[in-house]
Amino acid sequence: MVGMECFGMTNWQPQSLSGLDASQVRLIATDMDGTLTRGDRFSHELLTDLEALQAAGLPVIVTTGRSAGWVSGLLHYLPISGAIAENGGIFYSGLDRDGVGEVLNPLPEDHRDRLKATFTKLCVQFPQLQESSDNRFRLTDWTFDVAGLDATALVQMAEICGQDGYSFTYSTVQCHIKPRSQDKARGLHQVLQQHFPEISPESVVTIGDSPNDESLFTFERSVGVANLRHYINELEHLPKYWASREAGEGFSELVRHLLR
Repeated sequence: MVGMECFGMTNWQPQSLSGLDASQVRLIATDMDGTLTRGDRFSHELLTDLEALQAAGLPVIVTTGRSAGWVSGLLHYLPISGAIAENGGIFYSGLDRDGVGEVLNPLPEDHRDRLKATFTKLCVQFPQLQESSDNRFRLTDWTFDVAGLDATALVQMAEICGQDGYSFTYSTVQCHIKPRSQDKARGLHQVLQQHFPEISPESVVTIGDSPNDESLFTFERSVGVANLRHYINELEHLPKYWASREAGEGFSELVRHLLR
């Protein structure tokens, strides 16, 4: 059990991974940046972990805020069963390595133009904003760099996006302007129903590290890696279980527990 004094909270009591019943787990849905990475890179330990899960018959779905173009390429190189890009916007199946994604949240043709207009409005108030380098490869959301933005600015941006009918979230890498109906949990539920109908949400472990993973923490078997502690006072939904280590090492901790 992790002491509450470590988190500055009094009403949240996360359990250690030892309390997670591994025998009930049939699929892992994981964030990528800050959850799978070590020092902003994939490690050989990650590939070993993913191959071990694959050999054990435990499918892995990466659920990330990264762009459609970025994720479609990634799927070719990792031993995973699929990947959800743009915070629930698009699914790439591991059975289809041609990079043809399934749009989970159909949008009007002028959607990207409207997203750009909202970003332009943000830039008027926050002229230091820098559009993300991968934004040109996106289909369903609009992103800009999170570096240098404080909590007050992030709250104000969320309010402006809300006025335009969009939701707003952020990770350790980027800020996202996106449709209200689009988040990682909704996308994952849809993928489970359509592609893994034999797997119930109750038998899925979700794991993440930042605010754009918050919807994943609504799953019964949700896990936070230790670096999530930087954001817990900003989240309404918090994970039930807690890895003692950060980022990719926390993911490895979960894998060891599940395969034990």
